[in-house]
Amino acid sequence: MGLRRHAFLRKARRSWALGLVAPLAAAGVVVATTAPVATAAVPAGFTDTVAIGGLSSPTAAAFAPDGRVFIAEKSGLLKVFDSLADTTATVFADLRTPTQDFWDRGLLGLAIDPAFPARPYVYVSYTYDAMPGGAAPRWGDTCPTPPGATDDGCVVTGRVSQLTMGAGGVAVSEKPLITDWCQQYPSHSIGSLAFGPDGALYAGGGDGASFNFTDYGQVKNLCGDPPSAAGTNLVPPNAEGGALRSQSVRRPAGQPVLLNGAILRINPDTGAGMPGNPFASSSDANARRIVAYGMRNQFRFGFRPGTSELWSGDVGWGTWEEINRITNVGDAVAENFGWPCFEGSTRQSGYDGANLTRCESLYSAGGQTAPYYAYNHSAKVVATDPCPTGGSSISGIAFESGSNYPPAYSGSLFFADSSRGCIWAMQTEAGQPSANRLVPFVTGVNVPVQVLSGPGGDIFYVALGSGQLRRVSYSSGNRAPVAVGTATPSSGPAPLAVQFNASGSSDPDGDALTYAWDLDADGAYDDSTAVNPTRTYTAPAVVNVGLRVTDPSGANGTTTVPVTVGNPPGLDPVPVIDTPTAALNWQVGQTVPFAGRATDAQDGELPASALSWRLAIRHCAANGTCHTHNVQDYNGVASGSFVAPDHEYPSHLELTLTATDSSGRAASKTVELQPRTVALSFTSQPSQALLTVGGIEQRTPFTRTVIAGSNNSVSANSPQNIPPNNWKYAWTSWSDGGARAHNVVAPSTPATYRANFRLCWLLNPC
Repeated sequence: MGLRRHAFLRKARRSWALGLVAPLAAAGVVVATTAPVATAAVPAGFTDTVAIGGLSSPTAAAFAPDGRVFIAEKSGLLKVFDSLADTTATVFADLRTPTQDFWDRGLLGLAIDPAFPARPYVYVSYTYDAMPGGAAPRWGDTCPTPPGATDDGCVVTGRVSQLTMGAGGVAVSEKPLITDWCQQYPSHSIGSLAFGPDGALYAGGGDGASFNFTDYGQVKNLCGDPPSAAGTNLVPPNAEGGALRSQSVRRPAGQPVLLNGAILRINPDTGAGMPGNPFASSSDANARRIVAYGMRNQFRFGFRPGTSELWSGDVGWGTWEEINRITNVGDAVAENFGWPCFEGSTRQSGYDGANLTRCESLYSAGGQTAPYYAYNHSAKVVATDPCPTGGSSISGIAFESGSNYPPAYSGSLFFADSSRGCIWAMQTEAGQPSANRLVPFVTGVNVPVQVLSGPGGDIFYVALGSGQLRRVSYSSGNRAPVAVGTATPSSGPAPLAVQFNASGSSDPDGDALTYAWDLDADGAYDDSTAVNPTRTYTAPAVVNVGLRVTDPSGANGTTTVPVTVGNPPGLDPVPVIDTPTAALNWQVGQTVPFAGRATDAQDGELPASALSWRLAIRHCAANGTCHTHNVQDYNGVASGSFVAPDHEYPSHLELTLTATDSSGRAASKTVELQPRTVALSFTSQPSQALLTVGGIEQRTPFTRTVIAGSNNSVSANSPQNIPPNNWKYAWTSWSDGGARAHNVVAPSTPATYRANFRLCWLLNPC
């Protein structure tokens, strides 16, 4: 099933910044959000160090009981390291063919059998590049127009698989356990995997719905949700599509149950629902798997040690990020956390305003489980933390267990936000994590997408933006030394004789240090033990020389000293973007050609194979803070085109051209492309009526600035009391002839939409 075996793969050692993508933006990124690039900071006494680096868009890590470290990359590669000291990865499994690596889709979930290697199983969850019932690959790592990623959407599914390790230490087979999660739009895809204390495997996935508008299946209904056939636009009140797939277990008997927005408890050998699950007696196999539902994108979850409590972070839409708690995964209760009818503890205006039966019944009958903790996108998590507000995407959940951290951290819940670039600790009070005891733990992280407990009980995190697995340690006694190395000269033509110097290294305890150099950059620190070794390099290359310094107690620190052989200093490739220019103002659906070139002092005109392009959306909040959604890469081409995607405003596109010369030296050029915007005005007769545009409710008259060509959901609450007399009115019509809840495509010129109401009275009631 798309599994290819490889031998060893050297870690990519790049001298340029890795592209920043992440799986979870509040507006549907996700993933692909970019946190501020900054130096990570930790509390006094803690150190934040690289455990494993040189990775390409890592999304998840897992520690095996025998010391091996597994790391998933978004593209579909699963790598394994013999230990944290191993600097060379083995490709455990290559799932790139069946995995769709596009926007927030990819290989995103990873778990190791608790009895590994006696049970030689590794579990993965990934976006399966196939239509429901179809075979992979369907789209590749792209989405053509038509259907368009944010128009009709390239429909895919999700997959959870069991990989079996063979005698050679790599996977020899893939056994799909579940293939489901119909996903129409390119975010809120597959998510976490974790083993529970009961030996069951827990899996999750997002709603796969639009992150731009209130989505109840009104755009083609490509997942075939009730009450109409696939390809039929659904309408309120009985629409069951889009984000309402997260409530599918509440559908009338006989209608299909989907796994979107749910957490599953399954047999790790068969994928079947476990006995004792809340819907174990159901005739629907999917219902039998579900233990909780009503979530938008529970990208990361984990168990509280010593309990049957499952804690989950759910990525919000425009207002709230949630931490949800399932108090006992083995009981007969299936928690409903309310999405899309609720966001946080309050009704979600867009779905409330559409008067959808599935939400109205939840509002009237109750049954929503409120979040354990929620934070607003416009608010600080901790008043004094340096983390930006605005865009938010909760992206990590883990608990302290068995560490040597100070007592204040005992039992703490750690959670990350990939958009804000921060990790916080929710310390305990009366034995429970308490929102009254929140402290910043790591700030300035380059896109944290997972938090986990590892060797020694230390907290580790996956920094997608920097391509690293990082470790946060605490020293109450001996502290690790700091490695500092220099190279003189650091670049020049071959042959290049280089003098290295490690004398700037230091130990905070004043201990004497020993030195180990990796002068040939093969990952082994076996080339010299001198403080000031020399080496002559004869072949053009970028060599990332490694230095490791160790104190008498065995604590060590590492650093990298880059040496460029073959190019004179400062003469990097020079990329040029010929088209488009910054003068372009695009609208949604517009085809935008691009073309570029690059020259190099050593190589001359670089071929197309040396060029790569990245298209990204830069989305900004009202307070000016921004994050980035990676859309698509175009590698090895000098020209091409893309179709401008839909996204909430304010946002713009960034097109980056990177050129890499024969020695591995790289340089990039970025052009910012601003959209063509248009003002949509909303009025009502009478005035002061409540209308909902997107997910935000507001009284008329008001104006929204959107991108020309964007798809916007609108609805008129009915009936409603309208000021100043607060008499009750019922909606009668829209000026554009649309239904009470419908979508409008923004024209290229300003437009006004008026909702008309009639007064309700005894002879003409609502």
